[in-house]
Amino acid sequence: MDKILELKNLKKHYLIQGGVLRREIGAVRALDGIDLDIYRGECLGVVGESGCGKTTAGKAIVRFFKPTDGHIFYYAADTASKPTADLARVKKSRIKKLGLRSRLQMVFQDPTTSLDPRMLVKNIVAEPIKTLQRMGGRDLEARVLSLLERVGLTRDHLLRYPHEFSGGQRQRIAVARAIATDPEFIVLDEPTSALDVSVQSQILNLLKSLQRTLQLTYMFVTHHLLVVKYISNRVAVMYLGKIVELADTGVIFSRPSHPYTHALLSAIPIPDIAHQQQRIVLSGDVPSPANPPAGCRFHTRCPFAVDRCLKQEPLLETMETGHRVACHRKHEMEKLVAETFGTKRIGRS
Repeated sequence: MDKILELKNLKKHYLIQGGVLRREIGAVRALDGIDLDIYRGECLGVVGESGCGKTTAGKAIVRFFKPTDGHIFYYAADTASKPTADLARVKKSRIKKLGLRSRLQMVFQDPTTSLDPRMLVKNIVAEPIKTLQRMGGRDLEARVLSLLERVGLTRDHLLRYPHEFSGGQRQRIAVARAIATDPEFIVLDEPTSALDVSVQSQILNLLKSLQRTLQLTYMFVTHHLLVVKYISNRVAVMYLGKIVELADTGVIFSRPSHPYTHALLSAIPIPDIAHQQQRIVLSGDVPSPANPPAGCRFHTRCPFAVDRCLKQEPLLETMETGHRVACHRKHEMEKLVAETFGTKRIGRS
């Protein structure tokens, strides 16, 4: 598969200032060096607890802000053999010249706050087309109507305001705006978390359909593991600004190799009372990203930590199964979990 994005040692640190002179006294390490390849046409799920850096990674890719360090190499469809640009370092004027705003889009978690309440729907969807593609007149009107129909809305919705719609309809409008410029890559920042369960499934099916028909690539950020299992081809598990496990979705759910991934999977509720599994309850709280622990960042909560975990940070290494894990005890993790918590896990069936 061809790469569309390549992240190299990507970092985003937010400075902490204190004192009368507002001097730098530290930094919040929201992203602290991640390496990740995203392949054209896939849906990469990114999961982890709040504050682990999921959304920060997505916003860095679409250049909501400039990363502190590292590289984000973007490979356009017509130049797949070499990077079109380094999104982490390219100047704002160059972003516009290369048309990167059109090719990289984002759908936000809460459509209520991401849609301008003072604008009609037709203007919300038309704005990126007018700004980035210089289209107007009847062609623009036809384009906007076509986009609304593609996401399941009609002509009757053109002259309404966002507050006149349900949450699911507002998210459809947000999706229509995101695909308006014919992007190649879309960051989906928990697009279903604010919706009812029945509406979530409709939006997920819409996203899968659009990915297939428009040949899109997704980065799907979420807390909901079963949503990831349904929509994603691969899953990246993040903890405290780092990727701790990366693999195909089937491998993550059937043979996880990091203790944090095991704990996340054990928290998924099973409706069948006869097939309940042992919950892996992690002790303590997530450490502060302003002062992450030495060694493995998960060792303060890991039930299997040893002395080496406290001193040496594990690298994200490739295992025999083909997926990548950052854990000193990854080769024995399945046995450790089975002996301590039982063998039942989500995804075996």
